[in-house]
Amino acid sequence: MKISVLKTAGVLLFSAVIGFCHPSSAQENKVLAPEFRIYRETPEKINDLVHTKLDVRFDYGKKYLYGKAWITLKPHFYPADSLRLDAKGMDVKKVSLIEGTKLLPLKYTYDGKYILVRLNRTYSRNEKYTVFVDYVSKPDELKATGSAAISDAKGLYFINPDGKDPDKPVQIWTQGETEASSVWFPTIDKPNQKTTSEISMTVPGKYVTLSNGKLVSQKSNTDDTRTDTWKMDLPHSPYLFMMAVGDFRIYKDKWKDKEINYYLEPAYAPYAKEIFGNTPEMIDFFSKKLGVDFPWNKYSQVVVRDYVSGAMENTTATLHGEFVQATSRELLDEHKGEDVIAHELFHQWFGDYVTAESWSNLPVNESFADFSELLWNEYKYGKDAGDAHGYKAMESYLNSKPDSAKQLIRFHYRDKEDMFDLVSYQKGGRILNMLRNYIGEDAFFKGLNLYLKQNAFKNGEAHQLRLALEEVSGKDLNWFFNQWFFRSGHPVLKIDYAWDEVSKTQKVILQQTQQGDVFILPFAVDIYAGGKKIRHNVWMREKTDTLDFAVPSKPDLVNVDAEKILLSKKEDNKPLEQFIYQYFNAPLYLDRLEAIEACSEKQLQNAEARNVMIAALKDKSQDLRIRVINALELGNNQVKDAALPVLKDLAAHDPKTLVQAAALGALASFRDPANQVLFETGMKSRSYAVQGASLLGMALITPAEAYPLAKSLEADSRGELAKAIVTVYALKGSTVDLPFVEKAYNNAELQSKVEMAPAYINLLSRVNNTALVKERVSGFKDLGIKYKQYGIDKFILSLFERLKQEKEAQLSSASPEVKEQLNQQIAAIVSSIRELQKSTEG
Repeated sequence: MKISVLKTAGVLLFSAVIGFCHPSSAQENKVLAPEFRIYRETPEKINDLVHTKLDVRFDYGKKYLYGKAWITLKPHFYPADSLRLDAKGMDVKKVSLIEGTKLLPLKYTYDGKYILVRLNRTYSRNEKYTVFVDYVSKPDELKATGSAAISDAKGLYFINPDGKDPDKPVQIWTQGETEASSVWFPTIDKPNQKTTSEISMTVPGKYVTLSNGKLVSQKSNTDDTRTDTWKMDLPHSPYLFMMAVGDFRIYKDKWKDKEINYYLEPAYAPYAKEIFGNTPEMIDFFSKKLGVDFPWNKYSQVVVRDYVSGAMENTTATLHGEFVQATSRELLDEHKGEDVIAHELFHQWFGDYVTAESWSNLPVNESFADFSELLWNEYKYGKDAGDAHGYKAMESYLNSKPDSAKQLIRFHYRDKEDMFDLVSYQKGGRILNMLRNYIGEDAFFKGLNLYLKQNAFKNGEAHQLRLALEEVSGKDLNWFFNQWFFRSGHPVLKIDYAWDEVSKTQKVILQQTQQGDVFILPFAVDIYAGGKKIRHNVWMREKTDTLDFAVPSKPDLVNVDAEKILLSKKEDNKPLEQFIYQYFNAPLYLDRLEAIEACSEKQLQNAEARNVMIAALKDKSQDLRIRVINALELGNNQVKDAALPVLKDLAAHDPKTLVQAAALGALASFRDPANQVLFETGMKSRSYAVQGASLLGMALITPAEAYPLAKSLEADSRGELAKAIVTVYALKGSTVDLPFVEKAYNNAELQSKVEMAPAYINLLSRVNNTALVKERVSGFKDLGIKYKQYGIDKFILSLFERLKQEKEAQLSSASPEVKEQLNQQIAAIVSSIRELQKSTEG
């Protein structure tokens, strides 16, 4: 499953594409809450699933699934005379034992969560038996709570089932992780169970279906329905079962002799190859890297509406949220789904082929999938791209203070959903990258190969991973796993320097300033002196340590953590001149980023620091070019004069549209009519980002022309252009523009919703439709409460305070009728403010 990072108001926040942060954890509280005292043991295996056969049909009106299940099991080890099946919120009609062609009724009880079955006799571990269950699944009548990462847990979803929403397709899809598959079929809904499967779906004949494994038959029925049967001959966990039904167009691709298919809505079908076309290359790359060929018979990807998370790695059939769908114009700016596509694909090995034995061990699924994003970027786009991706992931973790108190592998938590966080994902991915660096590329991937082969179609945990890596590398890794997998936190490094001219000794003074135990840190130190670079591999084992290096002359640069591999917060106090040297001479993305950040702070006082900033505008990394543009102090004439010609060149000629857009945004801040030609040229670009930045530039130079220009662009506006139009309407618009603003907001992902909020709420300040203001204010309040753990509640609160002030200011000149409406609006705003404050305090 994929989660992502949300960035708003300059703060990195976790979202459900998404993750979650709790205000307390077992690791940070001396007095544990009762739920943290519970040891979350691996579920005991009394009976083992062997095969699951399902026959289902759907009632779109009632949002019901009518199901029949044939579940073949056997006792795990000890003899068994009973069975417990997870079955949430169902009507259970019949439970029987299959005896040849007959059904033998079995005694059972059902409490809405579990079917407790008394078998007809005691079975030994070598005996299989098949239980038949006739049932009705009622997902919309189930009271199920989700989490920030998986916002709902009802397992089965009917999307626009009555077809009343003309802007939304009719679809059915499922979401099993963590334990929601048992909403739509009875099973033992635990990750340490594995079963082969056969799923027959009876659906309206006009629709396409997708499920796990191979489509083995299609039968047309007399009532305009069709029954599709999908068969999976290799065992997989119940949470990885899936179904999707809808009007999808299928693009057929392949890798070797295996079919690779992409299921999209008709409007996006022409872009299928552009969206998913790297999939065969990804499969080939991961297969070779791991030494285990893609282990399943096919791989399909389907995009659905109103998905409750980011994406889900169902075996052979990944389900994506609609954010992955994009047109050619959108993909020109950024392929937002590419990392997700890599992430879910890697799960087919780490998660599906070998599955975490418990949710406590979720990182052996999710940390690897997160790590795969770095691997793919590094392979496809170069080391800079991989390092940039890894650094952003590390930033998101380091900026999440509550998460830093959690262990990677943890057996004490409030709820299993809490495992889906920045620790299991971003921190875990960085830990794996450190481990890769420590034992070496070849040993690391040979160790992963051994882990996968030893645990194929079974379950794995962190200790098995350690043992496989130790067997291959010959190194003891207990210290590494104890420190990074089973301890919380991270090192906070303070690095100081001293040069002794008499003894020609360079001292590096290291301090770990975090609370708690010391971290053992192996890393490299590169010393640049006399035109040469010498690498020293060192270990830090104490909270304070001093390293001495004999150097013939005073170094030009001492580069600590030269491979930029440590998961840590660093305060590097090297002199500015060394950072300047580092930018031009050290090779890595993070070498240059560290130098840029140091020079950014000194760009007003130091000419050489300014020169680094200007040189970095042409850095080979797109990410660094954008970071530098955003860091320039353009209110300073020296900075402005040096940067202006480069910014104009970037705006007109940079090969990356996001860099062009960033440069245009910087130029817009000057409000200089001399730049109007650049904005007019940008308006002709196919890039939504470039058009959006150009429109905002025009709005600052010729505000009277921006509004009609925005109106002319409404018909084909997505992404950054849609946001820019909303901003123009916030400045110059009125009630007549609300339908566009509402549609743009509703169609946006969470990140864009947050970015649109100030403009949208500013427009509401000029709207006197009380019912509309109340409705929209309530919507923003709900957004703030839902994502309060990411700080969005405080962000919305500040916008509401401004909106209240605007409405109050209008009271003095308002007519009695308007005054009454304003007072109602103010009351609604105040009420929402109180609810947000109460939620924040809670």
